Amino acid sequence: METYDPQAIEAKWQQVWAGEDAFVVPNPALDELEEHRNKTYVVEMLPYPSGELHMGHALNYTIGDVLVHLRRRRGLQVLRPMGYDSFGLPAENAAIKEGRHPREVVEENIVAIREQMQRMGWAMDWSRELSTHDPAYYRWTQWLFLRFFERGLAYRKEAPVKWCPKDQTVLANEQVIDGRCERCGTEVEAKNLTQWFFRITDYADELIDEMDLLEQWPERTLTMQRNWIGRSQGASVRFRVAESGEELPVFTTRPDTLFGATFFVLAPEHPLVPRLVAGTEQEAAVLDYVRHTAARSEVEREDKEKDGVFTGRYAINPVNDERIPIWVADYVLMGYGTGAIMAVPAHDERDFEFAERYRLPVRQVVRPREGEVEEGAAFVAHTDDEVLVDSGPFSGLPSPDAKAQIVAWLAERGLGEATVGYRLRDWLLSRQRYWGCPIPIVHCENCGEVPVPDDELPVLLPDVEDYLPKGRSPLATAEDWVATTCPRCGGPARRETDTMDTFVDSSWYFIRYTDPDNEREPFARAIADYWMPINQYIGGIEHAVLHLLYARFFAKVMEEQGLIGFREPVARLFHQGMITRDGAKMSKSKGNVVDPLRYAERYGADTVRTYALFMGPADEDMDWQDAGLEGVWRFLNRLWRVVHEQAARPPVEPLLDTPLARKAHRTIVKVTDDIDRRFSFHTAISAVMELVNEVQASPDDPAARFAAETAVSLIQPYAPHVAEELWGVLGGSRLWEHPWPEPDAALLEEDEVEVVVQVNGKLRDRLRVRADISEAELVAQARSSERVRAHLDGGEPRRTVVVPGKLVNFVV
Repeated sequence: METYDPQAIEAKWQQVWAGEDAFVVPNPALDELEEHRNKTYVVEMLPYPSGELHMGHALNYTIGDVLVHLRRRRGLQVLRPMGYDSFGLPAENAAIKEGRHPREVVEENIVAIREQMQRMGWAMDWSRELSTHDPAYYRWTQWLFLRFFERGLAYRKEAPVKWCPKDQTVLANEQVIDGRCERCGTEVEAKNLTQWFFRITDYADELIDEMDLLEQWPERTLTMQRNWIGRSQGASVRFRVAESGEELPVFTTRPDTLFGATFFVLAPEHPLVPRLVAGTEQEAAVLDYVRHTAARSEVEREDKEKDGVFTGRYAINPVNDERIPIWVADYVLMGYGTGAIMAVPAHDERDFEFAERYRLPVRQVVRPREGEVEEGAAFVAHTDDEVLVDSGPFSGLPSPDAKAQIVAWLAERGLGEATVGYRLRDWLLSRQRYWGCPIPIVHCENCGEVPVPDDELPVLLPDVEDYLPKGRSPLATAEDWVATTCPRCGGPARRETDTMDTFVDSSWYFIRYTDPDNEREPFARAIADYWMPINQYIGGIEHAVLHLLYARFFAKVMEEQGLIGFREPVARLFHQGMITRDGAKMSKSKGNVVDPLRYAERYGADTVRTYALFMGPADEDMDWQDAGLEGVWRFLNRLWRVVHEQAARPPVEPLLDTPLARKAHRTIVKVTDDIDRRFSFHTAISAVMELVNEVQASPDDPAARFAAETAVSLIQPYAPHVAEELWGVLGGSRLWEHPWPEPDAALLEEDEVEVVVQVNGKLRDRLRVRADISEAELVAQARSSERVRAHLDGGEPRRTVVVPGKLVNFVV
């Protein structure tokens, strides 16, 4: 028996698959689309080509590979393409670090990544490969931008940016660490620039309400999007500046506390601030505070100790005409409400902290019905049973009634009205960076903002020698490119020099995959509607909000324009966990990065792939252990020996009813269910390991060869190279096309039962389990269900009810 040599075997099979276009999936003819509905579409979030693949990629793409192989072998036509998110900040920063042109670095990295992916043996349709920096792709990104522009969904206005005064450059949020430039350490300031936006706020309600269509999304992702959009019922209340009479609108969900407002706060970015303090003694201090604090991230500003500066101006409270001081403070954000708040320190914890620091008055105006008002009251937590006190004619009213009556009183006097507020702000898509998709607009003194005609797309990104950030787009220095002719009047005009946020590129790439060679339109609607929405999307939880929210927004706009026939682009979503090493996040500085290719050269790609999914539940963080990898390596070697030993034995027909045969059929059921329904990849591998162990323990069992064949067939999605080789040893061929094994129902009788799993009495999952399973194992398996975990929400059940063989109910 020859020795298991993964390098030779993997090179052999990768060459076979490439030579046969094994995983290429052509589109059906347009007149045959309705006849070919036995299909599924699997997509992993495309990588940034800013470096080499890491273990997070290995986990992500192996999950996709397992699903693709299983579904293909179960008779589905499976589309699984690959591409590169090659424009944008990650790629440009990698080029700056290397001192080379972004295009050169990106295209070199793409070649390397493609080779690495092929070395890992991932079954991808390389005929559909795309890169977002390719003019054949970004021509259509520009085309889509123009469709948004025509509908008024793309517009330009002045907005604050983060600015490094030393590097003289605009910084993205990711480049600001603790309020300082990540490159030079200089404290970042705020600056206003005119920028492009998408009007995503027009779709705030649809983005929340149509979550009902997302039944197969993780609940935590939906919660993150709901919180990001931040829809809330409240009131718009108009304060005014005492000195000028200028209006200061605020949005509040607690109009019942208006009489408790003792000061007023503006966000540092609020456009009124410079005008408010102009010519005052406080002007220099306020503007200095604004420059330094507005540049900090929202997380930093919310977590740090509250601070601010008094403007010297006062606001008039509309319910009692009281003058209250106006402050500027960084705990107030322009990203929520109006960027201004009425501060009610007795009933808002952040306002109370601020008031304590600056010795501002605290006035309690809402108290529990049975409570007492304390002299000099401090912060009072909100309760369900509250009444108003010290609130003029509204004193004594229950809080819900008071809210309605105060809002009605304001509306009668033109001082406010009931409204819905959102945390969501329009999508700022401008980047004053070189490496991005040019915005297809020209600026004409006579005509204003003029779209580039469709037949002149793409507006090509010009080559410039100095592409480093400069505070304005490096494209502004390319005078030959900037100077152009107005498409409308024929007069002189100048091209837009901002480029697009890379999230624009990635908001629709998965639709282009369906028709990547179309030169007449971004995609044919019939083909897009055939494959879309994505049946399985896989990627990190870090993209739960921006990328996924923007992709949903794009789909809604495109559907309304008749470009596609679906409102939501992703039917089922899975977030893989993070891989740590020795309990720590991997980083080059710590020297604990796991290079999947280095391990593949030693142990083979199959070992790395299988271990990546064997470490634990794929949607949870997992810790890499070299000893664990060695264990998987030993398992594949054991499988190799067992199969060679059984290959000399003839197949047994008809199959005998033996304990090993029953074990093989139970394993088929478990592995199939664990992969396709539960996404419990590690338990599926464990089941195959158990089967191999039993074959090794009972080599003379009449069903031993069948069990070995079953083990090879079931491990194929994880370890396709060694599985193909061993399938040939057993006399088979082309396992990647061989039907997935089906269990014999006669050999499953009474060995398995279906158990209903409930949370608070509501059905959440059904499990196929061994009839003799222990109660502890049953409860553990029920808790590991993805559907059940979503409803446990990370908490511990208060009580667990088990009816053996029938039901598990978690009470939370």
